[in-house]
Amino acid sequence: MSRFRPLRRSSSSTSTSRRSRSWSPAASFAAATDRVRAGTLSQEDAHNLFDELLRQATPVLERSLNDFLTALARAPSYDDRRSGPALAVALFNRVCREEAGPQVASPTVCTYNIIMDCCCRARRPDLGLALFGRVLKIGLKTNLITANTFIKCFCDAKRTDEAVDVLLHRMSELGCVPNAISYNIVLKRLCEDSRSQQALDLLQTMAKQGGVCSPNVVSYNTVIHGFFREGEIGKACNLFHEMVQQGVKPTVVTYSSVIDALCKARAMDKAELILRQMAGNGVQPNKVTYNCMIHGYSTSGRWKESTNMFREMTKRGLIPDNVTCSSFMISLCKHGRSKEAAEILSAMTAKGQKPDIFSYSILLHGYASEGCFADMINLFNSMKDNDIVPDCHVFSILIGAYARCGMMDEALLIFAEMREQGVTPNVVTYLTVIAALCRMGRLADAMDKFSEMIAVGIQPDNAVYRSLIQGCCIHGDLVKAKELVSQMMNKGIPRPNIIFFNSVINSLCKEGRVMDAQDIFELVIHIGERPDIITFNSLIDGYGLVGKMDTALGILDAMVSAGVQPDVITYNTLVNGYFRNGRVDDALALFAEMLHKGVKPTTVTYGIILDGLFHAGRTNDAKKRFCEMIQSGITVNISIYNIILGGLCRNNCAGEAITLFHKLGEMNVKFDIKTLTIMIDAMYKLQRREEAKKLFAAISDSGLVPNAFTYSIVIKNLLKEGSLEEADNIFSSMEKIGCAPSSRLINDIIRMLLENGKIAKAGDYLSKVDGKSISLEASTTSLMLSLFSTNGKYREDMKLLPAKYQIFDGLG
Repeated sequence: MSRFRPLRRSSSSTSTSRRSRSWSPAASFAAATDRVRAGTLSQEDAHNLFDELLRQATPVLERSLNDFLTALARAPSYDDRRSGPALAVALFNRVCREEAGPQVASPTVCTYNIIMDCCCRARRPDLGLALFGRVLKIGLKTNLITANTFIKCFCDAKRTDEAVDVLLHRMSELGCVPNAISYNIVLKRLCEDSRSQQALDLLQTMAKQGGVCSPNVVSYNTVIHGFFREGEIGKACNLFHEMVQQGVKPTVVTYSSVIDALCKARAMDKAELILRQMAGNGVQPNKVTYNCMIHGYSTSGRWKESTNMFREMTKRGLIPDNVTCSSFMISLCKHGRSKEAAEILSAMTAKGQKPDIFSYSILLHGYASEGCFADMINLFNSMKDNDIVPDCHVFSILIGAYARCGMMDEALLIFAEMREQGVTPNVVTYLTVIAALCRMGRLADAMDKFSEMIAVGIQPDNAVYRSLIQGCCIHGDLVKAKELVSQMMNKGIPRPNIIFFNSVINSLCKEGRVMDAQDIFELVIHIGERPDIITFNSLIDGYGLVGKMDTALGILDAMVSAGVQPDVITYNTLVNGYFRNGRVDDALALFAEMLHKGVKPTTVTYGIILDGLFHAGRTNDAKKRFCEMIQSGITVNISIYNIILGGLCRNNCAGEAITLFHKLGEMNVKFDIKTLTIMIDAMYKLQRREEAKKLFAAISDSGLVPNAFTYSIVIKNLLKEGSLEEADNIFSSMEKIGCAPSSRLINDIIRMLLENGKIAKAGDYLSKVDGKSISLEASTTSLMLSLFSTNGKYREDMKLLPAKYQIFDGLG
């Protein structure tokens, strides 16, 4: 067999020999075995022991040697990072040499079994196979353990088919019969090789043979896990149920494996069902089980269920570990509940657990996402108190938090502190800073950071270049953008594609910066990119937005010349542009041209046309187009009905709108809140107040929630009819459901109350003005001045206003 070269041993072995004349092999090996198990025996000590062994006259018993080798097989790594199993093989190699003489009893099949297993553990199954050949050569009688180890060597050497052959056809030649362990070894390797279906076939063979070969819980666990790992969830679940039917009781490992796979597949309801079934069958979930459930709910965004699972776990007396707490904290932070996540972190510390840097990073990211900068910095400082050294990821979280809010001075201070503490920024850190500077238009500073990262040996990646190029494009430095594109190409980094430039062009067009977008379009051509239909559609929309419809139409011609065929979105954009600019006939003419060219209109197309005609006051034309739409078989959705109902109301046809609304209700058309808001407004306009109130009251019954505009219509109409208390109640219910009143609504209410002499009530609403989200409009201030000045109608009632509004005394 192949020999392991013994490591060089120190000269201390000679002196040791002189001191140990009454050396006891059994006692020495027993002591050495204990030291191996305790992890305190070095490789040098082990070789010194064998030096002594080869010099003494008392034979070493087979049991002592085997116990020592077995301990080494299961030992941790040694100081030179050579594993215990490899050391065991090396030592065995020494005793097999001729110079060992009679001091060591001849290795038995048990010794060979141990060393063959060591070869597998040392990742040298080829040596294990060679040892098996030696066993046969010297005539040792093999047993089931030998055969199983031989099969394992084949499996670990990834010679799985040969392992299957030995298992099914050659075990009798070795004088033994396979058992469940034999099969389980092969099942494990088949599943690791993604051959779970073959493993299932082998499992069924086991079941047919029965007896000692009957599949046990390990057999089923192995194949179930294999199917899950291959994404065969259905097969895994079927096998799990078959296992139960066959009377094999699943263990906590089985259940946890099934639950983990279902959680990863986001099948949380099924995972919950298995968890309850597990408890019902008397198998107690452990920490791993709950970790899977908490992580599954967390990644699915179901934080309430994650919270319930965390509480259930603690009620069972299971102490959450860092994995549990981290999963739960992730869930809370994703839902803006960082304060609660902080309580989890504090509880961990209070219970003697030491949160790791990952736990701190989760909470830091949560605070950063919510803009809780004070909490974020306090937590960061507490890391030092708890001996947690911040790494690059932690600093990047802090930098990103400030950068996203445009607080670049603070971000750069953190960046500087990071370097002062000896933490090297990585490409992500630089990208965060550069991208933020580009968004703010600080291109010179962004380029300085870009140069700095190159100087310190960090190569910019595609994302860094894209941020810089986007910044240059948005802020007008196209020369620099071209230069950066050239740099990318020279370095072999893929240049930005048309999708990237489309995003920039579209963004500029939405802002009305169509000429800048046109410049980017020219840049795209210059660098050899080919504009696509999205590029042209964005430009057409941009020119339409600024009222340059003739130029937009010119883009259509250029588009065709470039070999890009206009689609329905192109025509929708142009038609919408004409309507938006009051060119109704041009819009209809282009629609006719669209039909002539075989471009089929969509629901969106007719929505644009109907809305445009209603806004132009051409109600009859709109009705005709609606009939045309129905005849052409195009889907009419609630958005179209809303356009029609709103258009009729806008053009003094509210009665007709109400009739149509009732007809649609009889047709079981599913309305949305916009529909009901339009109709409530129409009913109030026609003085059909009771109908309007009933419809508003019925909103919750239909499963909908009123929006701010719905509330605004109802409140203002109640105030008009003098129903102050009812209006107050509606306003309160609006605030309770978290629907924030607009500044415009508050001003409308204040003016209506003042005009009706309800000064005290107006004062209540004035107290809601905060100067930020809600501020006084000029018309409100002007009205107050006229009412409360020296000659004002309600000058004497000014004291009913909040103190800060009692400023009109003496004005006139």
